[in-house]
Amino acid sequence: MPKKIPLRQCLGCREMKPKRELIRVVRSPEGEISLDFKGRKSGRGAYVCPNAACLAKARKARALERAFSAQIPDEVWETLEQEMAEAPAPEVDA
Repeated sequence: MPKKIPLRQCLGCREMKPKRELIRVVRSPEGEISLDFKGRKSGRGAYVCPNAACLAKARKARALERAFSAQIPDEVWETLEQEMAEAPAPEVDA
């Protein structure tokens, strides 16, 4: 039986994609928001495609604010955009 691939919805384009292809944005129990490339940090997670356009769409739609039920300061968005620009390409298992 083939292994089930977990799917997650991108907050920008709203498409369902394999979890490994997306970048996890996480709000830690302390309320800190960061990008989680390995998917291992503890906290509430939301997913976005690894491109700036989806991050911009998610920002415009206030999708992260809704996902985390919290206000997201501009400096956090800037950090996310910076991390996204420097991001390693997601590892896709063949």
